[in-house]
Amino acid sequence: MAGGAARLQRAYIDGVRRAAANSVDGLARTRISPNALTAMGVSLCILASVVVYFEYRNEILFFWLGAALFIVGSILDILDGALARRSDRATAFGAFVDSTTDRLGEAFMLGSIALIFMRDGEEFALVAAFAALTGSFLVSYTRAKAEALGLRGDVGLGSRAERVVVIAAGLILAPWGLLPWAIYALNVTAWTTVAQRALSVRSQLRERGQ
Repeated sequence: MAGGAARLQRAYIDGVRRAAANSVDGLARTRISPNALTAMGVSLCILASVVVYFEYRNEILFFWLGAALFIVGSILDILDGALARRSDRATAFGAFVDSTTDRLGEAFMLGSIALIFMRDGEEFALVAAFAALTGSFLVSYTRAKAEALGLRGDVGLGSRAERVVVIAAGLILAPWGLLPWAIYALNVTAWTTVAQRALSVRSQLRERGQ
């Protein structure tokens, strides 16, 4: 079963990479800069979090509109680094800003979801939202720390692309009361990934005799 899950994840990642490569090829022929994509991506994610907060006015409209904005914003955030590399405009500071804004957009959305849970009196789901936010940050931190040590840090079940899918699915299904379950699933993927990366780092250090 584990092997099947790994193959499914690899097929998904390969498909995403192919789609991203095709999109980047088109963007590279335009005058759009990687920094512009970064700014548009994080702005759309923040706007999406604001839209989602007003779901009490019309659940389907605001949840689905927020999901659409979040997906588009996240895609732009994913493509900006690839565009920078493809167009030979990659810089260290650009990479720093890119990784920082990736966390910002996700944090705003999870914060908005947490406020919805608080408004609805769903205390357990509220705690889960904060736990998911912490876990998603640690997924990124463990990768950055591993790579700072000269190790591979991109292993694990839940990269940012998978987290975007889970959050977006939760927003789309939220009118039917399934948003808390998406946050619970996000916790499982995020914290499992943190554990996988910690174990991977330990294994790689042991191979080095450290």
